Amino acid sequence: MLAALGRADQSVLRFLRTRGHSDPVEAAMKALGRAGEFAAAWAVIGVVGASIDERRRERWLAAAATGPAAIGVNFLVKVLVARERPLIEEHPPLARAPTKLSFPSAHATSSVAAATALGRVERRARPAVFLLAAAICVGRPYLGMHYPSDVLAGAALGAALGHAWPGLGRDGAVTAPAGGGP
Repeated sequence: MLAALGRADQSVLRFLRTRGHSDPVEAAMKALGRAGEFAAAWAVIGVVGASIDERRRERWLAAAATGPAAIGVNFLVKVLVARERPLIEEHPPLARAPTKLSFPSAHATSSVAAATALGRVERRARPAVFLLAAAICVGRPYLGMHYPSDVLAGAALGAALGHAWPGLGRDGAVTAPAGGGP
């Protein structure tokens, strides 16, 4: 069973590294990877939300911290697992990483954690933030930075962190509009 999963992991990685590559698509995937570095894009989204939505400012700021905090948790897991990044000799990675550790993907962990947390603050944002998170996640094996299983594990860890993150209120809660309306 594990051997079959390993072969599937390799096959999907090879597929993503060898199909659909063009200069514009690679540039977009690299840009998404940079946006996901240190959860920067997610922190910016949370801070912008806090600056626009005064009533839920604290919730937005708590959500903004989710992605960066998730990277810290992710790093602890990476050190424990110590799986090295994939290497396809004829298709080297298209980006750089601060460590050789691969499992789980920090981009996936922080992106799904932040998207989950931000979606808890503003449920109307869920489609957009989860679409951004999914694009960042797909970009990791596309760029040759992670095995697909690294991304899936990171997404699962991120979802758990985003759901458990304190200070966001009830998941999906609808709050009264400013001014105390109905």
